[in-house]
Parts: sequence; C-alpha cells; structure tokens
Amino acid sequence: MSMLTLDGTVTASNQIAQRSKADALRIAALGLLSIRFIQGFIYWGGGSRRFIYAPAKLDPNAASWMANKFQSAMPGALLGTDHIIAFLLHHFYLLYASLILFSAAELIAGLFLMTGLLARAAALVSIGLSVVLMLMFGWQGATCIDEWTMAACNLAIGATLMLGGSGAFSLDSALLARKPALATRGWFRWMSGALQLPMHSGTFQKMALAVFAATVVFNVATYNYYRGSVITPFHGGPVSPSKHHLALTDGVLLPNGAVRFHAYLDGGTPEAPSNVMTAVLKSSDGSVLEQWDGTALSHLPSSAITNEFAYNRFAPGPFGLRAQMGAMATITLPAASNADTSTLHSAATLQLHTVNGNTFNVAVRMED
Repeated sequence: MSMLTLDGTVTASNQIAQRSKADALRIAALGLLSIRFIQGFIYWGGGSRRFIYAPAKLDPNAASWMANKFQSAMPGALLGTDHIIAFLLHHFYLLYASLILFSAAELIAGLFLMTGLLARAAALVSIGLSVVLMLMFGWQGATCIDEWTMAACNLAIGATLMLGGSGAFSLDSALLARKPALATRGWFRWMSGALQLPMHSGTFQKMALAVFAATVVFNVATYNYYRGSVITPFHGGPVSPSKHHLALTDGVLLPNGAVRFHAYLDGGTPEAPSNVMTAVLKSSDGSVLEQWDGTALSHLPSSAITNEFAYNRFAPGPFGLRAQMGAMATITLPAASNADTSTLHSAATLQLHTVNGNTFNVAVRMED
C-alpha cells in the first residue's frame, strides 16, 4: 500500500512499484529494438534508393522512372486507388510531387525509426505507407503475393511500435534524459516512444485491442480477396500477377474497312511485355474477313495507336504488337488490301492471338 509522508513525498513502496514498471517498459523496449531498426531500415532503404543510390527512379526520362511501376500496379489496385493512379498519370506535376513526397516519407520515417526519434509518429507514418502499398501493389507476385506479404508484416510491425514505443537505445530516451521536462509535454508523450502513452491502463488496453482488430481484419480481408484460403478455396485473384490478360472493348468497323478498338492490358507480370502476334476479323459464321499478321502489326504507324498514358504503352514490336503492364490504348488496324467487308451488316468479332497462345475477343459493329 503506498502512503505519503507529511511533506507529500511518495513512500519507498510506491517508488519500488514505479521502478518495477519502468523496468518492465525497458525490457519490452529492448525486445522491440530489432524490429524497430529493421522496420526503419526497410523504409529508409526504399527512400534512399530513389534519392541517393538509384536517382534514375525519380528521373522522368529514365527507363526505371517510378511512374511505370505505378501504372503496372493500376489493374489490381483496390478501393478506388486505381482511379487515383490514373488521375496522377494524367497530371505530371501532381504525379512527380506525389512520388517525391512518398519517397521522402519513406526516407524520413525509416530514419526516425532506426534512431528512435519521435518513434510513435514515425511508426504511424509507416502504417499509412503499408496500407497504401497493400492497396496498390498487394496483388502482385507471380509465385506468391510478395508485395502483400511484406506490406502486411510492416503494417503489424508499425502497429506494435506505435503502441510499444522506443524506450531502448533511442534518441527519444536521450532527449528525455537531457530535458526531463519533456515528460510533462503531451505532444512528446504521444509522438515519441520514450514513455508510455498518457492514458489509464484500461484505456490503453481498449486502444491496443482496437489496433489489433483493425490490423487483423485488414490483413486477412485483403489476403482473402487476393488469394482466398480463408473462407474460400485458394484462387488466383481477380487480377493475375503472372498470366497476361487483354480487356478489349469498343470494336468498330470503319467505312474504309479499318477496325478500331480499345485495349487494356489488365493482368500479368510487369517483368515482361505481352506480345500480340496476329489479329483476325471474323464474321458471325466464322469466316475470315481480314487478318493482320505479325509483320503488319509490327509496322503499324504511330498514328494508329493512341495511348492513354505516357509511360507503359502499346507499341509495334519486333514480332507484332507489344504492350507493357497497365497499358491502355485505342488502336486502329488499317484495312487489308484484299479485304471485302461491304457485305458485313451484322456484328463481327476481332480476335487477338498472343505469343503464348491466348486469344482475346471483342465484338465489332459497323460505325454509326
């Protein structure tokens, strides 16, 4: 039982209890030291690569420009983030500013976590970064959901560090030792990790359980969406990270015999382009009306392809028509010299055959 002396000081028993509590916090902080540093290193590494070691990633004229990676993530992005990506890709200055800010947030949050400076605030930033990465890139990974796995782990680590703090070998602790008055500042207790959060143990427990529930629900729900294996059997996901898929729409037969259609490479790996080797226009009875082989597709003029984005694109390749992941374009195939489409009065079908043997169809109508 703690008691006060006549001059208001705390008795020795209460001092012992406070000391025991501080030791327990210190032990917990030492246990979190490894994951705090590595979590920081992961994010610092992502930012430092772009700013220091591989600055071409932030160079719009370089092949490794980050906009290409953003566009490749667009087909599988969740909760409307694909529309945000598309908007940024259409507005260069906003895109560039976003990439700089995102990279700077990774760099600074990572550095603060490694050094233990304002560790709770840095951990909160890392949570936000993890959520964004899971929503945008979580579906990618040809053999497993690589991007989701890393971001899901980082989300859980960030939540743990936000609650647990950085009381061991941290700049927060050094600042507190140098200026003990910081212990009375609310901003310092909330943003740093040198002290426990300014709340009763019951309130902290409710907060910790809420963070736990949010972390579990978000991670498990996104995993189930991408791969199943929770309440449904395993599946390949709404967007395949390994098998290219072409979404074809708006097929139109023009009066001059040319065929116009819209194409979107909305599935597959960004590590290799998709190659269309042959395009065939067939009538409703299956007879071939027009055909474009690899040579014809590889010699399409630039005017025949209108790409919607300036980064990953549809373009003539050495063996036909080539597309990078996330590419979206309106393509016009010129009329073949010996084609006769004058008798076409009903819908036809355009078939695109890719190098790996897949066929993608789009209905073609006469232009109004």
